[in-house]
Amino acid sequence: METLLNDFSPGLFIVQTLLLLGLIFLLVKFAWKPILNSLNEREAGINEALAAADKARADMQNLQADNDKMLKEARAEREAMLKEAREIKEKMIADSKEQAKAEGDKMLKQAQVAIETEKKAAVADIKNQVAQLSVAIAEKVLKEELSSNDKQLKLVDSMLSDIKLN
Repeated sequence: METLLNDFSPGLFIVQTLLLLGLIFLLVKFAWKPILNSLNEREAGINEALAAADKARADMQNLQADNDKMLKEARAEREAMLKEAREIKEKMIADSKEQAKAEGDKMLKQAQVAIETEKKAAVADIKNQVAQLSVAIAEKVLKEELSSNDKQLKLVDSMLSDIKLN
């Protein structure tokens, strides 16, 4: 410590003090304001970034809410479309059943008419055949009956007697 006091030079001390004060003055005049300005700008930038982050977060929440709303609307629309499709399907099935039933009834009526027509034709044919057989039998019976003169006279007398009775 004594060597420090022995080496002390007041002139050097004053020059160094003046240089230090000059350096502080120059720093205050030229460097202090730009440093403070850059710190203020940085602080403002950080605040703006935080505000932008808050705004982005709020926008994301709004977007999420909008997405949820759109998703619910899409689900509701899908359900409505599915319901409508089911109703259309059921209506088409009912219409097809109704049409098939109508066609079946129509075909059944046509078949019944055809059967009735065939039945009438068959009955008419049977009557015709019975009539032909009856005529053929009557012809054979009359030929047999009328083969002799005595039999012919008897037949004429019986017919005349039947006419008088009526």
